[in-house]
Order: sequence, then C-alpha cells, then structure tokens
Amino acid sequence: MTTDTRTPTHKARLLPQLIKFGAVGAVGFVVNLIVFNLLMLVVLANVPHKTLYATAIATLVAIGTNWVGNRYWAFSGNRNENATREGVEFFIVSLAGMAIPLLCVWVSHYLLGFQSLLADNISNNVVGLALGTVFRFAFYRWWVFSPDRRGRRTAPAATVSTRTGSTRTASTLAAAPDGGLVGD
Repeated sequence: MTTDTRTPTHKARLLPQLIKFGAVGAVGFVVNLIVFNLLMLVVLANVPHKTLYATAIATLVAIGTNWVGNRYWAFSGNRNENATREGVEFFIVSLAGMAIPLLCVWVSHYLLGFQSLLADNISNNVVGLALGTVFRFAFYRWWVFSPDRRGRRTAPAATVSTRTGSTRTASTLAAAPDGGLVGD
C-alpha cells in the first residue's frame, strides 16, 4: 500500500511565506522597539499620555517598513498591480492591527496600573505584538495579498522538455495556486 505524502502546493507555500513574514516582522519589531523607546526616553519624556503616543508613532513607522518588506519580498508573488489599492488595504489592516497593542498598553498602563517602562514594553512589544501579528498575517494573506484576487502578478511558468520530446509546465512557488489557511 502506497501512501501519497506529497504536500499540496498551497501548504508548501505557507512555511516559506511564514518565514519571510516573520523576518519582515522581526525588522519591523526592531524598528518599533527603537522608535518606541527613543520617543519614551527622549522625545516625549515630559508629555502626558506619552505611552499611547509613542506606541502609535512607533507602530506607524514600523508599518512603513513592513509594507516594503511584505510587498516586495514576503508576498511578492501575490502582489497587486495596483500598488495604491494594495497600499491602502495594507494600511487599513495595519491600523486595525495597531489597535491591538494600543489596547494592550491602555489596559496595562491605565486599567491595571503597570506604569514602568518595562511593563509598557511588555504590553506593547510582547503581548500586543503577538496578538497583532496573528491578526495581520491572516488579513495580509487572505485579503491584501490574496492570490485569488484579480489583477495579481503571477510569475511565468517555466516549460521543461521531457525525454519523449513533449513539454510540460513546471510550477513555481510564485505561480502556484494557494487556497490560504482555510481548509488546510
């Protein structure tokens, strides 16, 4: 009895895409962390509600960094020809994702009373980041960079000659159909 162990193409694309998304996110995390702490310690040192302002500003800077990395690397095979529409969608998802760490900071800082820089960093850059990352990946994959949407760029399929002289199309990761995470 032979068992078919081949992984469907959309599942095969998930792991590399997650790794790339994670790498882009890591860069965004470093950007967010540096900007947040610079704002907290230097720029907004004496400003009331500086934690919320620093969280919002640092997240907006990281969104810009992540837009470039996700568009041109992590989801490059699925990017839309209409960069403006895709950028607006990315920004909408990112803003919604920004609300998650803002809520975490607000709960930690104002509701629970944890007002140290360490507590603010944990609520923003650990709890908020983890929850926001899951939210953003899902919406980037299913909506912003969904391969099922019209106007997508697809990599051209390569043709390969066989011994019999016929040709067949070789699929590439960028041109492979991807059903997303639902139904996996």
